[in-house]
Amino acid sequence: MEPSSRERPWFWATLMLSSVSIVAVVFAVWELVENRFFREVDYVTLHYLYITRGIGSSLLLAFWAAWYVLRHRRRVENELRHSEERYRGLLEASPGAVALYDAAWRVTEWNASAERLYGFSKAEVVGNCLPTIPAEKEAELREFLRQVAAGQPVVNVETLRRNWQGIPFEVEMSLLPFREPGGERFFLEVTADIRERVRLRETMLQVEKLSSMGRMAAGTAHHLNTPLAAMLLRVQMMRERLHAQLSSADVEHLEQGLRFCQQFVQRLLEFSRRGPVQKQVTDIVRTIESVVSFLTPPLLAKRARIQLEVSPGNGRQVLADGSQLEAVFLILLSNALDAILPEGTIAIRCGPLSPDRVGVEVIDNGCGIGAADLPHISSRSFTTKGPGRGTGLGLAIARNIVLEHGGSIRLASTLNRGTTVFVELPIWSPRPVEEGGSA
Repeated sequence: MEPSSRERPWFWATLMLSSVSIVAVVFAVWELVENRFFREVDYVTLHYLYITRGIGSSLLLAFWAAWYVLRHRRRVENELRHSEERYRGLLEASPGAVALYDAAWRVTEWNASAERLYGFSKAEVVGNCLPTIPAEKEAELREFLRQVAAGQPVVNVETLRRNWQGIPFEVEMSLLPFREPGGERFFLEVTADIRERVRLRETMLQVEKLSSMGRMAAGTAHHLNTPLAAMLLRVQMMRERLHAQLSSADVEHLEQGLRFCQQFVQRLLEFSRRGPVQKQVTDIVRTIESVVSFLTPPLLAKRARIQLEVSPGNGRQVLADGSQLEAVFLILLSNALDAILPEGTIAIRCGPLSPDRVGVEVIDNGCGIGAADLPHISSRSFTTKGPGRGTGLGLAIARNIVLEHGGSIRLASTLNRGTTVFVELPIWSPRPVEEGGSA
């Protein structure tokens, strides 16, 4: 086995110096023996003695060099074996499921955590195409491989993988470049099971929704009371004219009031129901308008003024889960509504920030947030609201949802002057899907 490039000069230098030293010692000893015992020999005997000395020196030097090289080889082999065992131990001890594959998705490494997570043994996977990619995520993986090949590692991305039964489940995935000493390019994928975390997040989102519904109960009752009172009055008038011809106007008003109550209650039920997480192309302006419409009762109850400046964002679409995106804007608008005084103002602006990013601003002129509380405002269970008015989960949930959709969220506030929340999301644009399994 060849010594490493760093050790090679020292290896040859040591071998040459030791060989010269051996030759010098042999010749010195031989000269002493010759001067002591062979001073009077004839020329022919002396010639054979020289030949014998050369052959002996060569044999001794050859044995020494062979022993030295073999000893060094054994040492390097032991180091290499220990290094491989250490690498294998680290790979097997890794809590994440590790898969190493090439651009054609052909697997070359598969650790024990991957066997436990996916149910595929190493013998089944190594040398074959990666079996854990659901069909709907193949295009996503090709895009990730393209990013990694361009020098942009993909870190902590939530996606789907499937197990040996073909059942997809949520994982957190990091994808990094890996090159062999020979220059061949591979991709290192590390995944972790986050099904429990996703379920916890959905539970937190549901808690926040139910909390929001509780806070809207008073406004809802106030908003429904007006059409219900009008309908009751129309019914009483119709009863008084029971034997006369029914008024078509009364019937029309009654029908409109009933339809309004039915639609509003239906929206309330749709909001409280938890549906499956599924990203699809979503019009961001329509989502904002839908949330504003849903919050109409508490807005009217507080006599809040709403300023919608969303026309610059018309036609901008994002790839998002509609229910989660509605939850983000509901949280922000509910917080703004809680912060303002009666007859306060909430402004909502939407527009493109760049060709591939769209921004949304939610601005209120409410009580604002103190400088001491501002750094903690997105932490879980932290709230500046009074007892019974907030769970402290709202902004933390909104922040997680925005980050998971590839966006960002930041907040600026001045005490007693108001708060502005900036949300930035990537604009969806269709891309042609490449053929094949390579990046």
